[in-house]
Amino acid sequence: MYLMSWSGGKDSCLACYKAIQQGLKVSHIVNFISAEYKRVSFHGTPAELVRLQSEAMGIPLLQKEVQPDDYEPAFKQAVKTLIPTGIKGMVFGDIYLQEHRQWVTRVCREMGIEAIEPLGGMRTEDILDEFIKSGFEAIIVSARAVDKHSAYGIDKDWIGHRIDLDFINYLKQHKPYIDLCGEGGEYHTFVVNGPLFNKPVDIIRKEVIEKVTPYGKWYFLDIKPR
Repeated sequence: MYLMSWSGGKDSCLACYKAIQQGLKVSHIVNFISAEYKRVSFHGTPAELVRLQSEAMGIPLLQKEVQPDDYEPAFKQAVKTLIPTGIKGMVFGDIYLQEHRQWVTRVCREMGIEAIEPLGGMRTEDILDEFIKSGFEAIIVSARAVDKHSAYGIDKDWIGHRIDLDFINYLKQHKPYIDLCGEGGEYHTFVVNGPLFNKPVDIIRKEVIEKVTPYGKWYFLDIKPR
């Protein structure tokens, strides 16, 4: 059995889907939220919505609160609680960021399990194409804003928009320096439906919130369960 490192976004979702297609049994999705805000860090997704994803997929959720400076110990502690159930490895949605892939490889090795990267080395355009053609639906829930400090941002009008060909063309034509999958953290998504889901996650989209973070100005879509 395998665990799935789960953010609620498109990359972790597609990685989970591909792992299952390859014959791996995913026993739990593992999700970490900010202890302060009770939301997925950077994504801004409320913890409750991740629980609804778990219910919609029929895959149990292990969700833990973490502090920014205590992530690795908290990660290991959470995963170790499930290893005795017969866990052989953990699946991640990384694509090409070597620093993070090295981190997950090391951490998993130290816990005696294997790190699986189904999206590793794929072209980001191919990932988006497979995600859309497989029938998954996701919306953009947070993004770095375009301001005087950073041109590596997404225009506000796209917050809440679906991941589709229009968005891909927007990035290609107007943001060629941004990775199509947002692998550099330029934007984040929340998956609401797809072949892993028995039912869609029904949400209410509220306002777009602008927030200044240590990483610059960001947009966050305020969403909640309907």
